[in-house]
Amino acid sequence: MQQRNSSPNTIASYRDTFRLLFKFAEKRLHKQPSRLELKDLDAPFITAFLEDMESQRRITAQTRNLRLTAIRSFFRFVAFEEPAFSQQIRRILAIPGKLSAKREVQFLTRSEIEAILGVPDKGTWTGRRDYTLLLMAVQTGLRLSEIIGLDLDAVHLGVGAHVRCFGKGRKERSTPLTKISRDALRVWLDQPPRHGATALFPSNLGRRLSPDAVQLMLAKYVREAAERCRSLRSKRVSPHVLRHSAAMELLQAGIDTSVISLWLGHESTKSTQRYLHAHLGLKEAALARVAPIEGQQAARFKADDKLLAFLNAL
Repeated sequence: MQQRNSSPNTIASYRDTFRLLFKFAEKRLHKQPSRLELKDLDAPFITAFLEDMESQRRITAQTRNLRLTAIRSFFRFVAFEEPAFSQQIRRILAIPGKLSAKREVQFLTRSEIEAILGVPDKGTWTGRRDYTLLLMAVQTGLRLSEIIGLDLDAVHLGVGAHVRCFGKGRKERSTPLTKISRDALRVWLDQPPRHGATALFPSNLGRRLSPDAVQLMLAKYVREAAERCRSLRSKRVSPHVLRHSAAMELLQAGIDTSVISLWLGHESTKSTQRYLHAHLGLKEAALARVAPIEGQQAARFKADDKLLAFLNAL
């Protein structure tokens, strides 16, 4: 926390990993965590811990890799402090991450977005807050942690209206606001803050909203919107889906992926390429430019060699 100045989310993730690891060690080795020795945490034990997490807690491959990352970070530190355990540490660091299926990005269409934004009652304080928050999320593409972390002074509504935030990796960026978002924010900010709140979107008690509170709020509005917009019934809408929807809106407007990457605060443009894969319209447009292949389809090659035939059959 002091030397690397890690974010609270990183600290919480590493903390949870070692809480689970020590509970597993207590069950497997019959030792209290305070009595564990470094030699107890060898590669077979770490592998057994990861397998137990998958079988008993049903964690995904992504969560397994996240736990392994925390363990690796610890043993990289140990490598400098206890060089006598270098062989044991090398084996732990060699434990591979698990590959996982990469699903297409989920996003909302314009009609689905409008259906959700039409649900909050803008005649109430809570409804105005929720409407403005959801509109900001789907227009700016801010992460959930970035939205709930915004303070009142992060919004500039003058010439060149924008919102300023510190994103992932402590990168500061400014995101421009549309006229609709600017007008909604102006109405929202005209109200005096409750209980002297400094957060842009506080709770009824003036505290900062929690991620769970925003997720529950969004789920409630999606259920109500699904009564009018049937396509929402088959979609699992999370705050991050609103971020994806903002990216797809930009992509459909013809904005270059490098600009979208800067807009979303991505570390690399590779993170933005997945939106191209999810955009079926771009693929159909590319296919339309390709001249159709005429003539008969070539027959599939059949290997005579038994080894090649075996490999081709895999």
